Amino acid sequence: MIAHINIGSNIGDRLGIITRAVACVLDLSDLGVGRFSTPVTSHPQGFESPNDFINVGVEVATSLSPVDLIHSLQAIEKKIAPAPHRDADGNYIDRALDIDLICIDDLVIDIPGLTIPHPRMSQREFVLRPLNRLSPSWRHPVTGLTPSDMLSLIPSNKNKTKKNRKNG
Repeated sequence: MIAHINIGSNIGDRLGIITRAVACVLDLSDLGVGRFSTPVTSHPQGFESPNDFINVGVEVATSLSPVDLIHSLQAIEKKIAPAPHRDADGNYIDRALDIDLICIDDLVIDIPGLTIPHPRMSQREFVLRPLNRLSPSWRHPVTGLTPSDMLSLIPSNKNKTKKNRKNG
């Protein structure tokens, strides 16, 4: 199976933390196949913070089951950065490390603790840009859209496209 994972950080030694997490995720490939995207910088989504995120997409071939894979990713996250991602009220907060399982091949899974494809991936440029670089021909198994298709539907990207068309 080919899994796509997104790794982000917005506090601390962001690149150092991400580099460590990428190495751990690539170690999950018992098939010896894995690669990662160039970093993408973005503003936090879902909460206010002056600290921008750096995100990297990782593509890894693994024979782990989806449930074992998510548990392995959660263990990596807790090992590197055990602090919670939410405050006492359940709101998102700054975090040293966030690892999300975005998709696995064309699987659709919706069980407690695991939803694949990631339910908000189509709204997140910081997920779609790395996915588009790593696997531009991947298609969402429910919508049939490619990462590029989904990027074009994000309102900020529509405005950028219109601007580019107007200016040249």
